[in-house]
Amino acid sequence: MIIAQQKRHENIAEYLLYMWQVEDMLRACNLDMEVVNRTLVDRYEVNPDAKQKISDWYESLLLMMRHEGLKDKGHLQINDNLLHQLQELHAMLLKSDKFPEYTADYYRTLPYIVELRSTMPEQERTDEIETCFNALYGVLLLKLQGKEIATGTLLAISQISHFLGLLAAYYKKDEERPLFAED
Repeated sequence: MIIAQQKRHENIAEYLLYMWQVEDMLRACNLDMEVVNRTLVDRYEVNPDAKQKISDWYESLLLMMRHEGLKDKGHLQINDNLLHQLQELHAMLLKSDKFPEYTADYYRTLPYIVELRSTMPEQERTDEIETCFNALYGVLLLKLQGKEIATGTLLAISQISHFLGLLAAYYKKDEERPLFAED
């Protein structure tokens, strides 16, 4: 909860990746609140009130995952909604001639996106932004498992990360002051 709040405010892309990780941690706990408290909540060194708020936060996510049928895979609707907002902003940024830096970075990233999508079965292909997030999350999981990552993959991930960072920066600017407000 504490980390999520900080990431949500600072960088929406990092927040979304963090929330995907939280979903997987809850699955690893078998969506069992006792296990969540023992393995996740008890590790926080905070006062009892803060610990209860953290426990309540995990429990609310856990309950949503159960309600949405996400025991084995998938993402919470709140996270999918956020991803959809990022996809919409991406489309708007590309349509506008006011953001040439973003468009240029997108075209530098596009070959990696196309390559990633070509390795997926057609029915599993996602849009470009979700493909980028899936790539970053996949590499994060490989790193957490201590697995070696090929140099070419690291190069692609570096560009994808830069691109999503730019999208996240525009998202933050848009939250502070809409980029596409009617004049």
